[in-house]
Amino acid sequence: MPRLTVLIPCKNEQQQIRGCIESVRGLADEILVADSGSTDATLSIVRQLGGCRVIEREFISYSSFKNWAIPQASNDWVLGLDADERVTPELAAEIRRLLATPPVHDCYQVQFRPFLCGRPIHYSGFATPFVKRLFRRDLCRFAECRVHESLEVPSGRVGSLKNRIDHYTASDVEMFVSKQNRYSSAAARDWYERGYRTNFLKLLFKGPLRFLQHYLLKGGILDGGAGLIVCAVMAYYSFLKEAKVWSLTHALPPAPGQESNEAHDQESPAASHVLPIRRAV
Repeated sequence: MPRLTVLIPCKNEQQQIRGCIESVRGLADEILVADSGSTDATLSIVRQLGGCRVIEREFISYSSFKNWAIPQASNDWVLGLDADERVTPELAAEIRRLLATPPVHDCYQVQFRPFLCGRPIHYSGFATPFVKRLFRRDLCRFAECRVHESLEVPSGRVGSLKNRIDHYTASDVEMFVSKQNRYSSAAARDWYERGYRTNFLKLLFKGPLRFLQHYLLKGGILDGGAGLIVCAVMAYYSFLKEAKVWSLTHALPPAPGQESNEAHDQESPAASHVLPIRRAV
């Protein structure tokens, strides 16, 4: 029977790490916690819980960090799990059944069941499409990018799991907005380096159109107050990406002696790799 390593990349996740680890007890043959410089109680909690192996390295990008951690797994199969995610008992049972015999695919994808402020989000277009999370250690790696990294499976043999991962996106609105701000910085830089450019009409319409799409067409209105918040913040995220691409293209250099706001934005790994804004030449 193939053995399984659960890989948990994290930084400053003292509120989430315990629940994440406890959700894979009984499933994982190895729990590998890859930390990128936590300064809170995350690692103390991990060591207190016991039964985990800890590896540490500085953060460069999500894909780079995960690609460094994957070969350090002791087992042939790896389940990638973020600290704010939980493996449900149903999913754990499904994975155990899958690994009871040699799997026919090299990677398996799974959907999320999202929560905001502890409330499940059923509509709003917030549930992610299938994401590749269970894979053979020696065959799969993440494509290089700053955020929203995608796992590459050279063989193309990808299956799907029926049960979902519970994703506790944010415990409060401030955390949710902060995440979108950080992610939009990384996504905008990726877009900019790939040659994407925005314009006035995109700045004007992308955000409002995304709100209408998610709130009305995808049923966000049915999720009540939480759905309204999700749809509004994700519309803001769309606007921020366009605004930050515009800034990368058009912003003037800072005045002498003026510090960039980026120097103060070091709370998370996502912020640490965003390059300084430059005026296009």
